[in-house]
Formats: sequence, structure tokens, C-alpha cells
Amino acid sequence: MMQLKLDLQFFAGEKTEKATPKKRQDTRKKGQVAKSQDINTAILLFLVFILFTVIGAFWKEMFTGLYMKSFTKFIEWEVTNESVHNMFVEVSIYMAQALAPVMAIAIVAGLASNFMQIGFLFTTEPLQMKLNKIDPIQGAKRVFSARALVELVKSLLKISMIGTITFTILWINKDEMMMLAGKDVEVALAFFANVTILMGIFSAIGLLVVSVIDFTYQRYDYEKNIKMSKNDIKDEHKNIEGDPLIKSKFKERQRQMAMQRMMSEVPDADVVITNPTHYAVAIKYDESKSSSPYVVAKGVDFVASKIREIAKANEVILVENRRLARALYAEIEIGEAIHEEFFQAVAEVLAYVYQIERKA
Repeated sequence: MMQLKLDLQFFAGEKTEKATPKKRQDTRKKGQVAKSQDINTAILLFLVFILFTVIGAFWKEMFTGLYMKSFTKFIEWEVTNESVHNMFVEVSIYMAQALAPVMAIAIVAGLASNFMQIGFLFTTEPLQMKLNKIDPIQGAKRVFSARALVELVKSLLKISMIGTITFTILWINKDEMMMLAGKDVEVALAFFANVTILMGIFSAIGLLVVSVIDFTYQRYDYEKNIKMSKNDIKDEHKNIEGDPLIKSKFKERQRQMAMQRMMSEVPDADVVITNPTHYAVAIKYDESKSSSPYVVAKGVDFVASKIREIAKANEVILVENRRLARALYAEIEIGEAIHEEFFQAVAEVLAYVYQIERKA
């Protein structure tokens, strides 16, 4: 029996259940999402090399102009603090203008690739210092883990693929490359630029294929890591809905407070209508609060007994009327004015009470 109980506890603690929406939301807030960094790299490389084909002429003019300026204008300047500063400013402006399109496309590619994978997410959780990241034992576990093996295989695959693509493109263009010795510099630069762009674009496409496989693995690994046990789901449900024991105690406390408030109204009642033992309903008539008499307290059995005790202690008149007491208890809530159907009966009771009080 004990062994069976231990087995049940073990299986209840085993992480076999899919993560709940709350668990997914909590892990997302911590920055733990299924994402492949290779998709970012592949899209970035592809867009940048496509950009090179568009701004190639612009770059040629920019760098040729900088080269000519360096050997015509800058070389004639006298070396002073001011001239060095001016030269540095002009060169920086040239470089900024040349690199601005690349930086812009890099930012757009980075944002777009992340948004495609995980949507909009901003969190500083991954930037926080965590001591387990510098724990040598945990570090050794990460080095020899299944994820590390997958990353190694993925890196070897990327190196092999990019090396093959580069070699293939160079081999296809080897004859034209050998003929460059008899051509001018501009033709040679154009050839190597075109070859470089081809290698970059095809490498980016190959890397994108690998990244799709990597993203599939990252999704699988993410789902595996956030799996929950049956106990985890129960604990989460308790945290959301509240512990039943705590909720019951809270409700009991609320009932006690409501009972105390109700009992505090009994001494001010005009009359308590009883069953005489099982039901008790305290009635008050105050023209400043209501045009009709209203119920200030009611109860059955033990509560009815407490109402009668307090009424007697405070000299509130008790009137026995079985049918009226039952009907008022069933139909009228505390603080609610009595309904029209009870006007006649309650009026007779109050008249009787006022007559007794006048005689007293």
C-alpha cells in the first residue's frame, strides 16, 4: 500500500502535462520563448546583401570621393589640432552616410525577424544577474547537455554548408577570375563585388533553411521545458482560485462580521417577531430612513435564539406570530423594506407594540 502511494506521488510529480496558458504567460514575461537566433541572422544577411546590389553605385561614389579627397585635399593640410579635427569630422560624416542604410536595414531586419517569431515582447528579466549562471556545476551540465550537442551539430552543418556554397560559386566563376589579370581595376572590383553578393545571398538562403529546422527544435525544446506535473497544475489552480481552506476561513470570517453587524441592530429594533423558537425577525420603523418598516435582523434556530436573547436584554418586545415570522424570513432580506402584502400584518404588530409602550 505504501509503495503504491509513493508511485502515485511520483507520477503526480512527473512533468507530463502541457503548460497552461498562465504558465506560458509567466515564462514569456521572463523572456523564455521559442526563438531561433539563426532566423535573425539569415534574414539580416539576406536583406543586407540585397541592399548591397541597390547601393553599390552609391558606395562606389562615396568611397571613391573619400579616396580622392584624402590624396588631394587632406594631404595638403598642415597638421594642426584644428585640421586633424576637421578631417576626422569629414571622414566620420562620409562613413556615417555610407553605413546609415546598412544600419537601418539591420535594425528593421532584427525587429521584423523577432516579431515574426515571438510577436511584441519587452522584458528586462534576461538582463538580471543570476548566480546560477556562474555556477561551475550548472555550467558543466550545460556544456554536456543535449542542447549543447544540438548546437555543435548545427554549427558544423552551417560551416559545411556555407563553405560548400562559397567554394561552388568560386569554382563556377574560376575561368572569369583567371582572366581578370588582363582587365582594368574597375572590372575586377565589379566582378568580386558580384561574386561576394552571390555568396552572401545563397549563404543566407542556406542558413534560412537550417534556421527553420532549428526553430522547429527550439519549439520542441521549449514545450518540453515548460511541461507541468499534475501537482503543478493543481497548485496553479489553487493560486488562481485561492486555497479552498483559506477561502472557507475567509467566508466564515465574513459571515461572523455580518452576524455581528446584524446583532448590533437588534437593540434598536421596534419588535422581534418569533415562531416562537425556530424563527426570529427584528423589525424597525424609522420614517427618516424608509417609508415602510424594514428588517434589521433575522435568523433560525441558534441565530434566532441569539436575537431573542439580545432583544430581551435590551427590552425589545417579542411578539409571537408563526406564519408572519416564517413569511418575513423567507421573503424579506436584511435591510429591505417589507412588501406590500405584509403591510397589514406588520402594522397590527407595531400598533400592538406602541400600545404596550404607551401603557408602560
